[in-house]
Amino acid sequence: MISPFLVVTFVFYYLPLLGWSFAFMDYIPGVPIFEQQFVGLKYFRIIFSGGNDFLLVMKNTLSLSFLGLATAPIPVIFAIMLSEVRHSKLSKTIQTLTSIPNFISWILVYAIAFALFSSQEGMINKILLDWHVIDKPLEPLISSTYAWYFQILIGLWKGTGWGAIIYIAAIAGIDQEQYEAAEIDGAGRFRKIWHVTIPGILPTFFVLLLLAISNILSNGFEQYYVFQNAMNSNKLEVFDTYIYRMGIANAEYAFSTAMGIFKSVISIILLLSANSLSKAVRKESII
Repeated sequence: MISPFLVVTFVFYYLPLLGWSFAFMDYIPGVPIFEQQFVGLKYFRIIFSGGNDFLLVMKNTLSLSFLGLATAPIPVIFAIMLSEVRHSKLSKTIQTLTSIPNFISWILVYAIAFALFSSQEGMINKILLDWHVIDKPLEPLISSTYAWYFQILIGLWKGTGWGAIIYIAAIAGIDQEQYEAAEIDGAGRFRKIWHVTIPGILPTFFVLLLLAISNILSNGFEQYYVFQNAMNSNKLEVFDTYIYRMGIANAEYAFSTAMGIFKSVISIILLLSANSLSKAVRKESII
């Protein structure tokens, strides 16, 4: 029964790895693979030669990823607060409303952000200008100064509700007798959160945090692609958008393949390192 899924996995995940051979050739589309000129590690040397945007791309990718890691506790806090809402219908309504943005495409998210924050027609700019709160329009969509922070806020709006679901499930799995025992010992609501809820969901948090660390070079494509423009591209050019631009827009297939291999190898190393850290600290493996 599992064989169809193994076939699908092989076809869509392992067979495309044959394309990695392009990184070692001066690839010309249409020429048979065995007739391509072999160049060895030429394109890997170019990556580290400093003659391209590699350092800028690495800086942007790591900065956005570390900012994302810094906000990782926010879904945990939201899940704890939501679990403390005593009115079940209100709790379910809040959970539903905060999960909906996860299903909105990034194109529509940009359209919403444009309607709110565009310098000329943005609703928020109009309100703040009419109320004389600001003297000139805010420009978060084109500002390179605040580009990273604006993207993190957009990502939080879109993903916090959805990310909290797994923590809500973890909280629901905590033995209720622990809360009853804490209450008998005189613990109030905040003490029960601190001594029962948080320890109960910490294993889940650490597993997801370690997986996020292992995926630190893969911080997304769609978000940064749709929000990227000539004014903020120096802040929003990350690995995925750079590989797309070099491979599709500039037709530098060999170079973009080499960049993709580099990213995959680093991600594997980080995953294995995170797994080793988990074994050493928590005595549990995450893979």
